[in-house]
Amino acid sequence: MRRGFIAASAIVTFILILSTAVRAAEVTVVDGDTIRIDGTTFRLHGIDAPEAGQTCRDASGGTWRCGDEATRRLEYFIGDAVPNCDDRGLDDYDRVISVCTVGGIELNRAMVSEGYAWAFRRYSEDYAADEEIAADKGVQIWQAANQAPWDYRAAKWEVATQESPDGCPIKGNISENGHIYHAPWSPWYARTKISIDKGEYWFCSEREALDAGWRAPMWGH
Repeated sequence: MRRGFIAASAIVTFILILSTAVRAAEVTVVDGDTIRIDGTTFRLHGIDAPEAGQTCRDASGGTWRCGDEATRRLEYFIGDAVPNCDDRGLDDYDRVISVCTVGGIELNRAMVSEGYAWAFRRYSEDYAADEEIAADKGVQIWQAANQAPWDYRAAKWEVATQESPDGCPIKGNISENGHIYHAPWSPWYARTKISIDKGEYWFCSEREALDAGWRAPMWGH
């Protein structure tokens, strides 16, 4: 009887250890087109979601926080799973360009099909047809005429370069979250103050900030 109890306990312990090992991967949704898995950042191939601080118009003439909603939708698709992401090389910011799937759902396509992201046709036509269907249905970002995220970023950058030292608008902030840089389209940009005396910096590009050891903020920080 005692021997059987010990054997059963050993099996339970083994299962618990195995379960912990299987779910060891840490998954964070950075925004509507970016995921971080165990410290590696994956940028969803062929799509561009609204920025975290971006708002969109709706069918009634009001506005909604499309950037936040896109992030929440990607979180919903992922749930407690660990996405399976392929490797299509690195972009200019050291993110792995990927097509990611969860339970048979291709995240890239789902985000475009449901109207939470644009097809990033500058780099790929893979999701152009899905975008056209979503636009015809008038779902989410297609409820009204809305600014594409690449135009949103460009507009924010142009204004910030005119107001920042030496035309370098990226804020390298040091906080309890570490060394975080904020581009002009970051929702925390306006309230982030830079103190050179504390070792904080103004950067001229995201690449410069990354090379100096700063990282982009994550949604919720």
